[in-house]
Formats: sequence, structure tokens, C-alpha cells
Amino acid sequence: MLPLKGITVLEFAQFMAGPSAGLKMADLGARVIKIERPGTGEAGRQIAIKNLFIDESSMVFHTANRNKQSYAANLKDPNDLAKVKQLIAQADVMTHNFRPGVMEKIGLDYDVVSAINPRIIYGVVSGYSAKGPWAKKPGQDLLIQSLSGLVHLTGNADDNPTASGLATSDIFTGVHLVQGILAALIGRHKTGKGAKVEVSLLESTLDIQFEVITTYLNDGNQLPQRAKQGSAHAYIKAPYGIYETKDGHIAIALVPLNELTDAMGIQLPTEFADKATWFDKRDDIMAFLAPILKKENSKHWLDIFEAKDLFCSAVNTYKDLLNHEGYKALKMDQEVETSDGLKMKTTRCPIRIDGERLFSRKSAPKPGEDNTIIEQEFNL
Repeated sequence: MLPLKGITVLEFAQFMAGPSAGLKMADLGARVIKIERPGTGEAGRQIAIKNLFIDESSMVFHTANRNKQSYAANLKDPNDLAKVKQLIAQADVMTHNFRPGVMEKIGLDYDVVSAINPRIIYGVVSGYSAKGPWAKKPGQDLLIQSLSGLVHLTGNADDNPTASGLATSDIFTGVHLVQGILAALIGRHKTGKGAKVEVSLLESTLDIQFEVITTYLNDGNQLPQRAKQGSAHAYIKAPYGIYETKDGHIAIALVPLNELTDAMGIQLPTEFADKATWFDKRDDIMAFLAPILKKENSKHWLDIFEAKDLFCSAVNTYKDLLNHEGYKALKMDQEVETSDGLKMKTTRCPIRIDGERLFSRKSAPKPGEDNTIIEQEFNL
């Protein structure tokens, strides 16, 4: 039995951060019910990547909302709101990502909800937390990456600020929300009482920068400086980075410079002999290594470095990766199917329980698709 079997989650969240948390809980066995607007559903259904849709909803919506049910309710309608409150009375967890003040206006803020169900775990995702000068600003991934300083850590020294190519802030915030909810569920088991769990996109994005922010705070407030070329981390000494080869690129990670040059069969210049120079002169060191590495194919270097157990890797495209035996052995792919029989391929949950991979064939629901069965089961 999956560990969250028997846990009911009401998801008022939309877009990515909150729904990605719901996705993980659903994969772990929870019953996740999306509370959506009648007809159109949550706004995230129309946010598309490359304009790809499955039925009336975007493919990215399907990736974050598979394995869930949908209950359509107009929260401004007293009858629908009364039914939702009946659901709340029987649920274990509730999540939302409305801006501060919205749930109070609707009448589903924490004080009201905890009075209905003192055992409920009430999860809130905000952009910038509930207080402060940014509290009511729109919380969106690119905006958060930019405001938090994260964009100054990607790319090379002469590049403009560069955002991550993923919804990094959203996804990490969803992970933190799940962590908080699971901790609160354990706490409820001990005390019998629910809790309010709050996360924000900004705080989560600051948290994942803890090593660089800590360095800044304890290093005379010196701003991080990206390497001139092949940058991968603003604070790690050479040879750490990505290098061009004759037919592609390779990544070299935490490898002592002298061990790398020994493996390459070249002499380490005396100006780099002192380990203390490997950070301050990292641009010069990487410039020294670059033309030598470019003379041979990636496989040539990887065969040499891997034989000596040096931390290195190929730099793959998705085509390279998904056709490699290493990827196939993971069995990360799965196929999901909508209620209309439409199919799409996606990735599975990355967690294994007792050695078992977690697969789910159920796609995201249509808005209100499960109203009848939910009303029957919860006696609404």
C-alpha cells in the first residue's frame, strides 16, 4: 500500500508550484481533488509550452495534474461553497496559492477552515510571503528568479543575467510545500491537531541559493563572479566547468587540477602549481585546458577520466539521453490516458517505495469530471 493511501487533499492551487506538490502527494497514494471553476477550470489549463494541448487543456497542465480528480465549484455561490465546506470537514489537507486576502474574502481562510476541521493541514503558497512591500505582487517564476538574484549565477562572466531554463522557483516551492505538509501530518499524528504550512516562491528560491548567499554574507559582501567561459558555479575553483571537445562537450566537476593534467598526459604549468591559485586563476586555467581538450573527441577524454575515477560526464541532449541504456534502465517513462482515451507520454514519479517504481496511468481530469462520484462518496 502506498504511504499516503487514505489521505484526502483538496487542491485549490493553480499553475505549477501548488499543483506540482499535489502531484507528488497523488503519486504517493493521496486522493487529490482539484477544486476548480465550473466550465473553464483552473487558469493553468491554458498556460502552454510550445502551444501543445491534450483535449482542452495544455500538455504542461497534464504533466502537473495527472492522477487527480476534479470537483467544479463556484466559490462565490453559497450552495457550492457549502458543499466545499462539507468536503473540507472530511479532508486531511487543503492547499491554495491565492494572493494574500483572497481566501479571507471568499471565506476559506485558515481560521474559518480550522474551525470547520481542526485536524486539517492548511498549505499556502504565496509569491513573497503574506507580509512586506512585495506581498501583493504577482508571483511568477521568471520574476522570482530575477528578483532573488538567481539569474546572476547562470551563464558566463560576460553574459547578461540568465534565467534557468526550467520553472525552478515553482518546482522547488512545490517540493518545500510537500515537505511541510508531510511534517505537519506527522505532527498531527502526535497531537491530533492540524497546522498551517506556508511557503513562498521567493523564500524557496533564496533557500536553494543558501551556499552562495552564505558565502556573500561571510566574504565581505563580495558579489559572485561567474567564470569567463564554461561557468558552472561562481565559487568553485578550476577545472570545474563545461569544456568543448572535437565533437561536443564534456563536464568536469570536482577534480584536482594536478590529477586532471596527469590523466591528460600534460605538464601542469608552474604558475598553477599552488592549489591556492586554482580559484583566483580559474579563468586562466580553463583557458589553458580548453584548446587541449578540444583536440580529441568526448569519448576519448571520458574513457581516460572515467578509468581513473575522475568526476566527469558527457553533455547530452535529450536525444542522446533518452536513447542511452543508462536512461532506459531507470524506466522513467510512462504513458497516461485521458477519460476520452487520448494518450501522452510523460515521466513517472522519481520516488521508489520498497524498491517499487510509482506509475500512474490516469491523466489530468476535465473540469468537474468527478463531481458526481465525489458528491456521492462525501454525501454532499
